[in-house]
Amino acid sequence: MKPLIIQFRKLRSLMLITLCLVLFSCVGAIVGVAVDTTIEVVKVPFKVAGAVVDLAVPDDDE
Repeated sequence: MKPLIIQFRKLRSLMLITLCLVLFSCVGAIVGVAVDTTIEVVKVPFKVAGAVVDLAVPDDDE
């Protein structure tokens, strides 16, 4: 009976470690996507302002 309890504890510990690793990688992926989205949202006003300046300021290529 004793070896069965030891094997169960080892299996439970291994499953817990595996679950933690899987969850950490999932959270890392979600955080990475959130950061990428935030960076793109911050870039938009600068792109719009650049386009407005390009329209407002005439080119001197003539």
